[in-house]
Amino acid sequence: MKQVLQSFKTGVTEVVDVPCPRAKSGHLLTRTSRSLISAGTERMLVEFGKAGLIEKARQQPDKVKQVLDKIKTDGLMPTIEAVQSKLDTPIPLGYCNVGTVMEVGAGVEGFSVGDRIASNGNHAEVVCVPANLCAKIPEPVSDEAGSFTVLGSIALQGLRLAEPTLGEAFVVMGLGLVGLLSVQLLRAHGCRVLGADFDPSRLALARKFGAETVDLSRGEDPIAAAMAFSRGRGVDGIIIAAATKSNDPIKQAPQMCRKRGRIVLVGVVGLQLSRADFFEKEISFQVSCSYGPGRYDPLYEEGGQDYPIGFVRWTEQRNFEAVLDMLAEGKLDVSPLISHSFPIERAEEAYDLLSGEEASIGILLEYPGEEARPEEDLRQRTVALPVEASAKPAEPAVGFIGAGDYATRILIPAFRKAGAGLHSVASSGGVTSTHAARKFGFKRTTTDSDALLADDEINAIAIATNHDSHAQFVCQALRAGKHVFVEKPLAIKEEQLTEIEAAYTDCGDEAERPLLMVGFNRRFSPLIVKAKQLLETVREPKSFIMTVNAGAIPSEHWTQDPEIGGGRIIGEGCHFIDLLRFLAAAPIVSVKTCAIGGSPGDGIRGDKVSFTLAFADGSFGTVHYLANGHRSFPKERLEVFCGGGILQLDNFRRLQGFGWPGFGKMKLGRQDKGQVACAAAFVEAVRKGVPSPIPFQELAEVTRVSFEVAKAAR
Repeated sequence: MKQVLQSFKTGVTEVVDVPCPRAKSGHLLTRTSRSLISAGTERMLVEFGKAGLIEKARQQPDKVKQVLDKIKTDGLMPTIEAVQSKLDTPIPLGYCNVGTVMEVGAGVEGFSVGDRIASNGNHAEVVCVPANLCAKIPEPVSDEAGSFTVLGSIALQGLRLAEPTLGEAFVVMGLGLVGLLSVQLLRAHGCRVLGADFDPSRLALARKFGAETVDLSRGEDPIAAAMAFSRGRGVDGIIIAAATKSNDPIKQAPQMCRKRGRIVLVGVVGLQLSRADFFEKEISFQVSCSYGPGRYDPLYEEGGQDYPIGFVRWTEQRNFEAVLDMLAEGKLDVSPLISHSFPIERAEEAYDLLSGEEASIGILLEYPGEEARPEEDLRQRTVALPVEASAKPAEPAVGFIGAGDYATRILIPAFRKAGAGLHSVASSGGVTSTHAARKFGFKRTTTDSDALLADDEINAIAIATNHDSHAQFVCQALRAGKHVFVEKPLAIKEEQLTEIEAAYTDCGDEAERPLLMVGFNRRFSPLIVKAKQLLETVREPKSFIMTVNAGAIPSEHWTQDPEIGGGRIIGEGCHFIDLLRFLAAAPIVSVKTCAIGGSPGDGIRGDKVSFTLAFADGSFGTVHYLANGHRSFPKERLEVFCGGGILQLDNFRRLQGFGWPGFGKMKLGRQDKGQVACAAAFVEAVRKGVPSPIPFQELAEVTRVSFEVAKAAR
C-alpha cells in the first residue's frame, strides 16, 4: 500500500510502498477513501525538515540543551550519531482521514466492517487507528466533507474553552482551515464574528460565512477594527488560529478584549506575553489541546478507556461526532474550503503546493477504490525490496522483529557490521520497518511477524520490540527452530520466564538447541573485558559499587508500565545485575533491596533503588539505580575493590586502576558499551555452531533476580 512519509533530515516528502499494518487490539483497520492535508501543521513540519541544522536548533532550544548534556556524558560522536538517527527517521504525515472499516480489532465495540468512519489516520491507503479516535460518518455527509472532521474538532475544542454565548462578539485571528471552521461554529452559536487575516481570498470566505473582516495585508488596524466592531466595549473573546512565529497576535489580542475577556490559542504563535496587557483587564488566556479531552492520554487513546460522560461531556471522539452532526445538518459548510484535489500517487505535488506561490487552502488526497485497487492487494503485509537493494547471502540470515530507534541506530548496524545477512524486518505499522529495510538493505519489510518466523530462509531472529512481547516472540522463534537474540529484558513476568524455560528445554539436548542470547552488551565492552582479565588474577572476594544516573522518565511512559515495559529495574536495571554477575563469575545467592521513601510529589519509587547482590564466592555488589539526578552527570560508574587495589570505570570511556600492579589506565576515543561486540559474538556463535556467549542459566538467573528487586522496590 502507499503512504506519505517525510524526512526530518532533508524535508523530502515522498509516497512509499509499505506493508499493510496489522489490526491491533482496540483499533480499527480502515481503507482510506479521502484524507485532508492540514495546511498549517503539515507546512510547519515540511519547513522544519527543509531547514538546516542551525535553524532546527534555533527552533528547538530545549532539544539543544539535551544534546549538550549528552555530549558531556556520552561524548561527541555518539551524540551526533543519535541526533542524525533521530532526524533520519521518517514520520508519517496526515491526521484527517476518511475510510471504510476493513477489520475490527479485539475488544472494540460499536463498529462493524463496512462502516464509514472519520479518524486521525495518516495519509495512507490503509490505516490502523484507536477506536476512540474514530467516529461513524452519517449518511448525508460525503467523504470529502468527512475529511474535515478532525480539523473541525480542533476548532470546536477551542470554542468550548472560550465558552461563547448567544450574542457575544468574537475575533478569529488567522483564517486558515481551523480559523474558517471556527468562524462557522461561532456563527452557529449565535455570535457576531470579526475575522482577521492577510489573505484576501480567505477574508472573502469568512464574509461568505457571515463574518466581518479585517484585511491585514492592507495595513488595517485590527485593534481599532475590534473596538468598532464591539461598539467600543472590547470583544468578549478571541480565537487565535494563526500559524506564525510573530508575537503580534498575542500582543494585539488582549488590547481587543473587554475586561475579563477570554483568549484561546488554537494555532501556533509567538508567546511573549505582557503581564500588563492581561493584568489590567483580568483577561483569561488558555491554550487548547488539539481535539479535546483524551488527547495524548495513552489510557484513553491506546487503552480504549473512555471518560464517563457524566463527568467529561466532550471527549475528542464525542467532538468528532458533534462536528459530523453539524456537517449532516448543513450547519458547517466545507465545500468552499476545498481548493485542490490530488490522487495519492501525486501527493508530492500537493506538498509542493503548500510552500509554493499558488493560492491553496483545503487540499484533498484521493485514494483508489475497490475496482482500481482490490482489497487483496492492499492487505499485502510483506513488501520485497528491489533486487539491487537486497542483502548479499550471508550466515546467519537474520530476521528483525522491531525497527524502533534502538534497533535502527544500534542493533541493526551492529549485526550488519558483524557480517550477518539482513533478510527481513518487521514492525506493527510498517513505516519503521520500511525505513530500516531501505536504509540497511534488507530483502523484505513486513508487518507479519508470524510469516517472518516461519520463513525457512531465516535461521536467526533478533527481537527489539516492546518488552511485553519479548517472551512471546522468543518462544515462537525457539519452537520454529531459530536462533534468538532478544534485547533485554528476556521477560517481564515470572510466568513468561517459565514458559521460555519450557520452550528452551523442549528444543532437545544442549547440542541440538538453537542459541538464545539476551543483549546484555555491557559485559562485551572493551573496558569491561579488560577489567575481567584483571579480576581473574585475584582469587579473593570482590566488592562492586555500581552507580547509575538513570535519568527521570515520566510515569506515563510505556517503560514505567508494569504490564508493557515491566518497570525500569526489569527493563534496564537487569543490565547491571548481569554485569556484576559476569565480573563476579559466581551465582547470586541473595538480594537485599531498598527503595526511596514515598513522597506526595513522586509517584514512582521503583526507579530510585539501591540493591545489594551477594555471590556464592563471598563477593558482593551494590547497585544504586537512581532517576532523581541530573543528566549532565555521567550515567554509569563502576568501582571494584579487591586485593588491595581499585578499578574505576567511568561511563564506558575510561578505566583507571589505583594500586593495581601493572595497570594504570585505559581510555577510549569514544564511549563503547559493547553493543557491536555483543552482536558480533552472537553472529559468530551461530556461524560456527558453538554455544551461546552467555549461558542460558545465567540469563534466567539474572532475569529472576530483576523480578525480585522490582518486587521489593514497590
